[in-house]
Amino acid sequence: MSENMEGNSHRLRIGAIGASLVVGILLMALKFYVYRLTHSAAVLSDALESIINVVASAFALISIIMSARPPDESHPYGHGKIEFFSAGFEGALIMVAALGIFASGIAHIVTPREIQHLGGGLLLLLLTAVVNLVLGLYLVRVGKRSGSLTLTADGEHVLSDVYTSGGVLLGLFLVYLTGYTWLDGIIACVVGIRILFTGGKLVRISFGGLMDESDPRLLEEVSQLLDKYRKDLWIDIHQLRVLRSGNLINIDFHMILPRHMSLDLAHEESVKLEKIIIKHFSGNARALIHLDPCLDPECVICCNHGCEIRTEAAKDQSAWDPETVSRIKNRHGIQRKP
Repeated sequence: MSENMEGNSHRLRIGAIGASLVVGILLMALKFYVYRLTHSAAVLSDALESIINVVASAFALISIIMSARPPDESHPYGHGKIEFFSAGFEGALIMVAALGIFASGIAHIVTPREIQHLGGGLLLLLLTAVVNLVLGLYLVRVGKRSGSLTLTADGEHVLSDVYTSGGVLLGLFLVYLTGYTWLDGIIACVVGIRILFTGGKLVRISFGGLMDESDPRLLEEVSQLLDKYRKDLWIDIHQLRVLRSGNLINIDFHMILPRHMSLDLAHEESVKLEKIIIKHFSGNARALIHLDPCLDPECVICCNHGCEIRTEAAKDQSAWDPETVSRIKNRHGIQRKP
């Protein structure tokens, strides 16, 4: 069942990024046509960003195909981290495009040029903005639904193109009303500053993923899941670690069980918890659970009241929040944060 869900999710991601690539090529061609009509630096800045959209979508398509490959001997945690490379690559391309936009914008400020066929160009540019808005929202939605950083990043990039087009439209409309053609270069530079920040944000996210930076929201989600299905037999959980690799969530932690339990029963409890985790993430998760036998000092946090080897009554059970379940616990009773 989980394989079918993963297969459907993969096809959804491929279809979404394929649509992004095709639409991106068509809109890029249309924007360069608008630039040919108007000779506007602002329109050129928008068209240059569209080149980056197309290149990034092509790279994203490759990364999504590769990230779906199952783990192997060389990549035991799968190939999902290529999506972080994709997001970083896309961010870097956006920043390079911003430099080109600055150069064009400054040139048009120093030497203003007449903008031709402005009315028709504005209408065509408005059309590209509407199409990109629909596409960007769709990509972000599918990316979040399937847990794909690449799709989400591509959607954010497409939406940034919408903001770019909106700014260009507003600026060129002012040029149309006032006749001040030097505004064209200023608009281009403002657009360049905005997309420079967009690119920097994507690069930051990419570095965080490649460096296995902790994800507080994901850790909170897993902690709430464990606390929701908590059983009296599950005395405690600690040293929780969560690692995202593409759309695959790798989870490992220590679970303390009564020391008088047989190995078969202890294994059965761990399997039950693994299934809960995998189901919660729609099959896109793997869980590695290290089982620890309880020690006498842990009687105070144990709610297995029928235990025959208890030495002290339970009195100190706390909720399994991110701080509690992620701590590194010395089995001699000393606890410290990771």
